[in-house]
Amino acid sequence: MESVAETPGRIAVGYGLTEGQFDAPAEAAVVDGLSARLGVALPKDYTKFLKEHNGGEGFIGDSYIIFFKAEELVDFNREYEVEKYAPGILLFASNGGGEAYGFDTHDVEMPIVRIPFIFMERQSAETIARDLADLFATLGDLK
Repeated sequence: MESVAETPGRIAVGYGLTEGQFDAPAEAAVVDGLSARLGVALPKDYTKFLKEHNGGEGFIGDSYIIFFKAEELVDFNREYEVEKYAPGILLFASNGGGEAYGFDTHDVEMPIVRIPFIFMERQSAETIARDLADLFATLGDLK
């Protein structure tokens, strides 16, 4: 299944999984209330993505990814004590193994980082993408 994202200054980009599937859209009211519940303004491409696909899992190229549902983001980040161990990181996905993907909320551009679940600490976060479309492109290129 594939969806398309429009980014200013760029052509439309497809969000596609080579295997697996995205979930049905999240309720708009849930997505619209997320920024307030999380205490941070979410990137527009991500909120648009949630309104099209409320989570899902599968492969992007050879890379496995699990996108969390909108309803799970607040509890997930709280239960993993992300703010304690990696302040400013907001997790939204996992590789199904030992790593998570999140937004670096301390950077105005909110790039996407990869961070280990075990011994999670901010200094272990590695910036891997500018935005959601770039994440799909980056993971699709990994071998």
